[in-house]
Amino acid sequence: MSQKKKGWKDIPIGGLIDRGGTAAEYKTGDWRTFRPVVDKEKCINCLQCWIYCPDSSIVVKDQKMEGFDYDHCKGCGICASICPVKCIKMEKEK
Repeated sequence: MSQKKKGWKDIPIGGLIDRGGTAAEYKTGDWRTFRPVVDKEKCINCLQCWIYCPDSSIVVKDQKMEGFDYDHCKGCGICASICPVKCIKMEKEK
């Protein structure tokens, strides 16, 4: 007897983000090799890091840079390279 072949609609969803906003549920920060660290004494709160961060990992409160969301930061270093006062340094992940 021949078995009926499954069509694409019959295949269960796997590994897909099937609705908006679900990527925040996945902690991707453990991918990084380097982590950004801010020197708050040097920071002028220009928020350039927040604008350029591709992972929305810059935490801002009351229009000031508060730190990083390390659960989602992948350590790309864009924040450190864009900072006009160089208050963000990339340190080797422990």
